[in-house]
Amino acid sequence: MPELPEVERGRRIAHRALVGKRIKTVATANDRIVYAGVAPQRFARTLRRRTVVAALRRGKQLWLQLDQPPHPLFHFGMTGSFIVDRAGDPRPRFWKVILTADDGTRLTMPNARRLGRIRLLDDPPSQPPISNLGFDPLLDLPTTRQLIDSLANRRTPIKALLLDQSFAAGVGNWIADEVLYQSRIAPTRPAADLTPAEVAALRAKLRRIIHKAVDVDADNTRFPRTWLFHHRWGKNADAHTPAGHPIAHLTLAGRTTAWVPTVQR
Repeated sequence: MPELPEVERGRRIAHRALVGKRIKTVATANDRIVYAGVAPQRFARTLRRRTVVAALRRGKQLWLQLDQPPHPLFHFGMTGSFIVDRAGDPRPRFWKVILTADDGTRLTMPNARRLGRIRLLDDPPSQPPISNLGFDPLLDLPTTRQLIDSLANRRTPIKALLLDQSFAAGVGNWIADEVLYQSRIAPTRPAADLTPAEVAALRAKLRRIIHKAVDVDADNTRFPRTWLFHHRWGKNADAHTPAGHPIAHLTLAGRTTAWVPTVQR
């Protein structure tokens, strides 16, 4: 599932491919599931001959700001991404939209499992789904004091809270597990029970992990080898940290959670 770093990579791809260029042609797949609230044909008509001013992102939502509204909003879902090639190249499998600029650059969004969404909004930041999102850890991470205050009355397990997009936009399963592992906080702890020192550690690790993942363009082969990410995928009996601590798995907030009971308290 693409999380904040993967979607930020998509934003950068779109920025390099289309910003400052006019959209010459738009091809849309006739998929009324992926296209949400707009017919594919209308989406295509609206974007033709528009100039892309910026590529923007909040959480897992990404949109192109055009020279006039409405603006296209993209959510990758589980299998979405952006691919850049040239006009005339074979179309990628499972493509849902292809935007071709006047210089021949082509931006395609494939979406094999059809869990992504393509929308058309007049003012994306002020409309759902973006207006329902919480803070973005890359764009506007709260201060430690603000986080302490926001957790004070929340009895939700901290892992479930981190996955709540209305709390922390863009944080998904592996990021939440990595942050809690590096913060030494058990995923089942009620958020309100965290001490100020633990909240400070959680904030610091969230910032560091997000920035590192973005800096390496979401290439997980370049994540530090000490990260839980590289060791979390084995069976319970086989998964261990580099230090030899066993990695356990449980289901929390409907997601498989990897954690290290001997480290996280």
